[in-house]
Amino acid sequence: MDKHELTLATRPLVHGLLQRHPPAISELTFTNLFAWRRTRPVWFSVIEETLLFWIAEKGGNEPTVLFGPPVGPLPIEEAAKLSPVSRMVRIPAAEAERLQQAGYAVEADRDNADYVYRTSDLANLAGRKYAKKRNHVKNCLAQYRCEYEPFSAAIIAECLAMQSQWCEMKECAINLELAGEDAAIRETLDHFEEFGCLGGAIRVDGKIAAYAVAEPLDPETAVWHFEKAMPDINGLGQLVTHWFAKEALSGFVYVNREQDLGIPGLRQAKESYYPDHLVEKYTVRLAG
Repeated sequence: MDKHELTLATRPLVHGLLQRHPPAISELTFTNLFAWRRTRPVWFSVIEETLLFWIAEKGGNEPTVLFGPPVGPLPIEEAAKLSPVSRMVRIPAAEAERLQQAGYAVEADRDNADYVYRTSDLANLAGRKYAKKRNHVKNCLAQYRCEYEPFSAAIIAECLAMQSQWCEMKECAINLELAGEDAAIRETLDHFEEFGCLGGAIRVDGKIAAYAVAEPLDPETAVWHFEKAMPDINGLGQLVTHWFAKEALSGFVYVNREQDLGIPGLRQAKESYYPDHLVEKYTVRLAG
């Protein structure tokens, strides 16, 4: 099975198939796959009009793991039989159940489950359960002069400068995970228009201090890739979540805000917005 490196030149093919067969999981957008390729090298194969994605084991440079379900008409059982590797990861529940029924060993991957929210919940923050979020937003607006702006070329340049400042405060240079995220953010912002992303930023007293980036996952769902707010401005994180959902994502029923990676603080933050549901994922052992 031929495996091809994911490059900008392959985007029309890969993105076209992803649009024809929208995935359920947040990882399978061209933007996500390409932006994170430095920390998670990725390849793809095309068989029977179906995309298969492959990644390297951590620290490796050869495709050794099947990443996500087939994108196209090829049944996942056939993909499992054809696969020369020993594991599939990030497999949604329905496909994992089919593989389990076919005799493969399946294990839940809670840390990589996607959090999916109703866009209207994030945009309106209505009801008692969002009272604390509304208070954070009100306090931020009371203390600072905040303005929302959709992305433009000039805004993106300012967001990149803000990202550098954020990284200095968070010491990205000595934190491999934050350094990898910084590289993925910069790749995404560098190709923002080409990748068809959605973006919004907040000025605080005239200076960009928060931004968020998303893109369509399917006709009803946007996947929210990145969000950053300067940590010294209380309530700004809640404000950018609220305003970005309201101003940029109102055309979508749902927002997929990706995983918590098993990080306790991140899990608590994502749960505090009361997801509509989780997209559960599984690891499947094919051999060995």
